Amino acid sequence: MADVYVLIGVVVALVLAASVLKLHPFAALLLAALFGGLAFGLPLLDEGDTLGLVTVITTGFGATLGSIGLVIILGTVIGVILDKSGAAITMADWIVKRIGQRYPTVTMSVIGYIVSIPVFCDSGYVILNSLKESMAVRNRVSPVAMSVALATGLFATHTLVPPTPGPIAAAGNLGLSDQLGLVIAVGLPLAAVAAIAGNLWARRFRDVQPDGLAAEDVEERIAAFGRLRDELGTLPGAAASFAPIFVPLLLIMLGSIAAFPTEPLGAGVVADILRFFGLPVIALLVGLLCALVLLPRPGFMDRLNERISEGIVAAAPILLITGAGGAFGAVIQATPVGTYLGDKLSGLGIGIFVPFLIAAALKSAQGSSTVALVTTSVLMAPLLGELGFDSDFGRVLVVMSIGAGAMVVSHANDSYFWVVSQFSRMSVKQAYAAQTAATALQGLATIAVVFVLSLFV
Repeated sequence: MADVYVLIGVVVALVLAASVLKLHPFAALLLAALFGGLAFGLPLLDEGDTLGLVTVITTGFGATLGSIGLVIILGTVIGVILDKSGAAITMADWIVKRIGQRYPTVTMSVIGYIVSIPVFCDSGYVILNSLKESMAVRNRVSPVAMSVALATGLFATHTLVPPTPGPIAAAGNLGLSDQLGLVIAVGLPLAAVAAIAGNLWARRFRDVQPDGLAAEDVEERIAAFGRLRDELGTLPGAAASFAPIFVPLLLIMLGSIAAFPTEPLGAGVVADILRFFGLPVIALLVGLLCALVLLPRPGFMDRLNERISEGIVAAAPILLITGAGGAFGAVIQATPVGTYLGDKLSGLGIGIFVPFLIAAALKSAQGSSTVALVTTSVLMAPLLGELGFDSDFGRVLVVMSIGAGAMVVSHANDSYFWVVSQFSRMSVKQAYAAQTAATALQGLATIAVVFVLSLFV
């Protein structure tokens, strides 16, 4: 019982350090692992077969990055190339032409849903803001409704579908590094549920105009986007733009099918090839190769190296947070607190809601969905067996529950909240009513479906 109080104290201190003291999540998680290990009474040095505290931390850090680090880097580099090449604009234009102008908010939700699979929702919103504004004027729909539809579409896949780093890290922490195809297969329809929920809320604001003044740099950013589009000249084709996203997803899912114990694709060379190319690292390497055609021929190597550098810089904080989360998780797993909590929580009958509530508390307290995904998955890893979710599908549902909690809610401590509100010219009050409420509805709708699915585990 004492270990439970220690865990609660460490988690509360972790949240306060990240949200109140504004300590970087990497440092907060690493300190939580160190002081938590001391409070739990782990030995300082290795003693025979018992690992010392520092060994537990370093092993947990290395094991986590070893299983998921390359996937995060490759996914981030692909996202940077899609961002800088104009491929995201091409994808958006393609969807607009197919869906048409009749359902503008639906169009924005679909665009956001697809673009945010590899691209961070913040970047995706900035990229697509000009398109959103022009569609709002063209269709005489409030920019507020269009903004919420776009923002929630982006947010849905950002928290639920690999290769976005948050869901990948959560899946890795829960032992699903080799089952990302299953995570994607479940995450895509659940993200659609979240996007639909956000879209329904967005429609409430079809006739509501923004009530806030634009930030001083908003118009300049929009103008800069227009200049970028002019500088790009001819945008890449639709096939080349979509390939870096959908080719890896297809390979991962085919690899997962080939790896099923029932061997639906046989046990020969073809199945072995599919399993190899379905490995997340290999699939994303293929996706990166597909993305290379988006780079300009003049100065190809210089531009490629530049994009790789940008991707590594963008991925570095996520890698550090993910590794520190793995270290914290290793410390918890080295104690009996997981088994104790699992026994108690399973008796409460709230099962799949446990990771949702923890992630929602972390998200709302410190603002980052990625941090909420990583930290909650670390806390849940020792509890899977006791809660009855230690099968592959059960673990996937826990990832989805955590993702649903990581949506609840985006408010003033979340950078995405400010991106949406400022680019949409909404006051803080209006943004809470539109964007924050929408993310709450998204999370609740998603966990409701996850709960129904959990009844079959």
